[in-house]
Amino acid sequence: MSLEHANLLHVAITGIIGVIILYTILSARGGRELFIRRIPGLTAIDEAVGRATEMGRPMLFTTGLVGVSVDTVQGLAIAQYVARLAARYGNRLIVPVADPVVFAIAEELVREAYTAEGKPELFRSDDVRFLSDQQFAWAAGVMGLINRERVASTFFFGYFYAESLLLAETGQEVGAIQVAGTPATTQIPFFLAACDYTVIGDEFYAASAYLTREPTLLGSLVGQDIGKGLLMLMAVIGTATAVLGMPLHFVYRWLADSLFGG
Repeated sequence: MSLEHANLLHVAITGIIGVIILYTILSARGGRELFIRRIPGLTAIDEAVGRATEMGRPMLFTTGLVGVSVDTVQGLAIAQYVARLAARYGNRLIVPVADPVVFAIAEELVREAYTAEGKPELFRSDDVRFLSDQQFAWAAGVMGLINRERVASTFFFGYFYAESLLLAETGQEVGAIQVAGTPATTQIPFFLAACDYTVIGDEFYAASAYLTREPTLLGSLVGQDIGKGLLMLMAVIGTATAVLGMPLHFVYRWLADSLFGG
């Protein structure tokens, strides 16, 4: 983030938010219980894995078409969590990918998940599959897997394009319980229409902290939320001063004087 036009107040606010995030991380690592509101779409992941296990049918997880990116890494973190649940219950997780680099990462993550649960023998290397790097060839391959394997649960977490509705409709046709999450705002309506649960907006990026409850991730998430609340409060103050006709630079000057003594 560029701060070349920032004044002292802006730098101070950035520093304060950084300190808040650091404090919440240390608090979480120290054993403090931090609250995160319930997110139905993420809570449903356990239900979807359990249902697939009861039916004796496999599950399918995909992170979409994009290569290694923030969205894909977040999707892979969720995939590892689902893989651990699959290993714990003795079920299969099929992971079709569209990028060679993501394929290597996904294969290792799923293998590690089964090993961590003490069931490395249940991992099948052909369940993590590179299908194609072409959009609709990959989508056709995923649709074929959903139909042939008769998957009981599907998970779509990553960045998707026009193939999103094709995948979700196919999952609906085979009766799969479907959980989706994407930052692609143009595809969210299709997931809402065809999936049982859809994770929207910041919920997608909160997923790894919400599911794993890892202290560093949890503390960082809560600290960022506090920082967002602080920024929203400042926006309200700025709006109020503008409406009341009070020059905003006087408010900034007062805040700077209060923080730094002149």
